[in-house]
Amino acid sequence: MKHTIAYNLMQVAFVLAFAPLYSGVLSRLKEMVQSKRGPSIFQPYRDLWKLFHKDQVISSETTWIFRVTPYLVFITPLFVTILIPVLTDYPLVFAFMGDMLAGGFFLALGGFFAALAAVDTGNPYGPMGASRTRMVGFLAEPVFMIVFFTVSFVAQSTIPYIVQQKWIASPAAFFSPSHVLLLIAFLMLILAEGGRIPVDNPSGHFELAMIDESKGLEFSGRDAALMKWGGQMKFLVLGCIFLNVLLAPWGLANTQAIAQVAEAVPLILIKLFLFVLVLLAIETSLAKLRLFRISEFLGAAFIASVTAMIVSIFFVS
Repeated sequence: MKHTIAYNLMQVAFVLAFAPLYSGVLSRLKEMVQSKRGPSIFQPYRDLWKLFHKDQVISSETTWIFRVTPYLVFITPLFVTILIPVLTDYPLVFAFMGDMLAGGFFLALGGFFAALAAVDTGNPYGPMGASRTRMVGFLAEPVFMIVFFTVSFVAQSTIPYIVQQKWIASPAAFFSPSHVLLLIAFLMLILAEGGRIPVDNPSGHFELAMIDESKGLEFSGRDAALMKWGGQMKFLVLGCIFLNVLLAPWGLANTQAIAQVAEAVPLILIKLFLFVLVLLAIETSLAKLRLFRISEFLGAAFIASVTAMIVSIFFVS
C-alpha cells in the first residue's frame, strides 16, 4: 500500500514537472520548422515563475466562480493522473476510484468552469471565446463517450489499466480496424481539446480569432499561472492516455521495484517526444480551420468513433 501511494505521488509529480516542458518542446520544434529561432524549451517554466510573482488584479464584478476556476483547472488533470497508467502498468491505490469516462468528466469539469469564468468577467472577448469553446466541447464530448464505450466493447472494461493490458495480450485486437479508428478519433480529439492546429492556434493572440486562449484573458498573477499550468497538464494527460492506454502500452514499470519505476520516466519521455513529432507534423502541414469548418473536423472524429464502435460489435461477435 505504501509503495502504491508513493507511485501515485510520483505520477502526479511527473505530470506537474514535465507538462510545461512538453509544451515547450513542441513550441520550440514548431518554430524551428518554420525557420525561426523561437523560445527555449524551458520558457514555459520562466513564464510560470514570472506569473506566480506578479500581483493579481480581480474585477469587483466577478463572483466566486472566477476565483475558484483556476484551482479547478489546475487540480482536475491531477485527479485524472491517479486514475491512468503514467509510469506503471499495474493498478495503483486509487486506480479503481473511476474509469476512463470519469476521467473525461473530470477534464470537462475544468473546461466548463473556465468557460463560466470567462463569461463572469463581462469582458466582450471572454464570452466570445467561451461560446466557441463550448461549441468545440459540445462536439468533442460525444466523441469522448463513444471512444470509451467502444473500448469497453473490445476490452470488456473501461478501467485504463485493464484496457492497456488487453492490447498487449491480444495483438489481433490491437491491429483490428476498430482500434485503428479509435486511435484516429482520439488523436483528433486531442487536437481539439488541446487547442492545437487545425482547430485552434495556441501561439496566436488576436482576440477575435482566439478560442481556448480567450478564456484566460482576465486572469493575472497566480491565477493566470494556474490556468496556464493546468492547460499544459491537461494536454500531457491526454497524451498519456493516448500513448499508455490506447497506442503503445510499453515502457511502463511492471514491478513495484523503485528502480524500475524510475527507469520508466525516461522511456515515457521518449514516447512523448515521438508523439510531439507527430503533432508537429500535423501542425506544420495544416492551416487553422475557419470557425464553421471546426464542426466538420469534429464531425469526422465522431463518425470515426461511431464506425469503430459498430465494427467492434461485429469483431467481438
